[in-house]
Amino acid sequence: MPVMYGEDVMAGDWRRRKVVPEVDAERDLVVEDADSGFCGAVVGFELGAVVLEDRHGRRRNFPLEPAAFLLDGKVVTLRRPVARPAPVRQRTASGSVAVAGVRAQVAKASRIWVEGVHDAALVERIWGDDLRIEGVVVEPLDGIDDLAGALREFQPARGRRVGVLVDHLVAGSKESRIVAAVKDPNVLVTGHPYVDVWQAVKPERVGLAAWPVIPPGQPWKEGVCRAVGVAEPYEMWRRVLSGVHSYKDVETPLINAMERLIDFVTEPS
Repeated sequence: MPVMYGEDVMAGDWRRRKVVPEVDAERDLVVEDADSGFCGAVVGFELGAVVLEDRHGRRRNFPLEPAAFLLDGKVVTLRRPVARPAPVRQRTASGSVAVAGVRAQVAKASRIWVEGVHDAALVERIWGDDLRIEGVVVEPLDGIDDLAGALREFQPARGRRVGVLVDHLVAGSKESRIVAAVKDPNVLVTGHPYVDVWQAVKPERVGLAAWPVIPPGQPWKEGVCRAVGVAEPYEMWRRVLSGVHSYKDVETPLINAMERLIDFVTEPS
C-alpha cells in the first residue's frame, strides 16, 4: 500500500531533526537525560561527559551529545561552559584598589608639602590618583630652611592640616633640627633617609647596581651625574622618573612616609 502521507515523522531519531537550543551546563542546573529519564543537577564533568546527581545523591555520567537532555521539558543540547577568567582588580600606582567612575574632589584645605619639584613629580607619579580622589594638593617648598615661616603663613588648624615630606631626615642632620622645632599638632613632618628623592628610587630601575657614594661637601646631584656619565642633572632626572611606574619602584622608607602623611591630612576633623 502506498504511503499517503510521506515519511513517518516519528521514524528515526526525531530529537536530532530539530534545531535545538544550546545551554551551558552550569553547576546546579537541573536537567533530564532524554533517553534514560535520569534527572539530576550538574555537579561537574569527567572525560568529556557531564556528571548529574539526583535527589538521592546518585551520580551518573552522560555524554554531551546533541539534543540529549530535557530542560523544563524541552529538548536542549548541553555544552561545557567556557572558563571565565577571574576578574582582575585594578590598582593605582600606589597599590590602592582603583575606584572606577570617581571624579577628583575639589581641593581641600589640607596640604602635603615636599621639598622640591622633583619630589612633587615623583609623588604625583605614584600617589597622584589617590590624592586626586581625596582632594589633597601637593606643593613644593623649594627646601625646608624656612619651614617655620611657611607654617606661620599657612596657619594650620583642624581641617587645615599640613603634612611635610623631608629628604635626608636622619639623626644629627640639619633637617632633623628644623623638624624638631615644629610643635603644631596639626602638622606632621616625616621623611626618608636619602640625600635626595632620586636616591629613594631603586637603583636597578635607573640601570645602576647602586647609587654612587658622593663625598660630603660636594653637590649630590652633580656628583651623581659625573659618576654615571650624564651631562646635566635634568637629563638624569628624566632617566630617574622614567624608571618609576608604581610603589614597587621606590624604597620602603619613602612609601611609609607618604602613607603616613596621606592618612594624616585626610583624617576626619
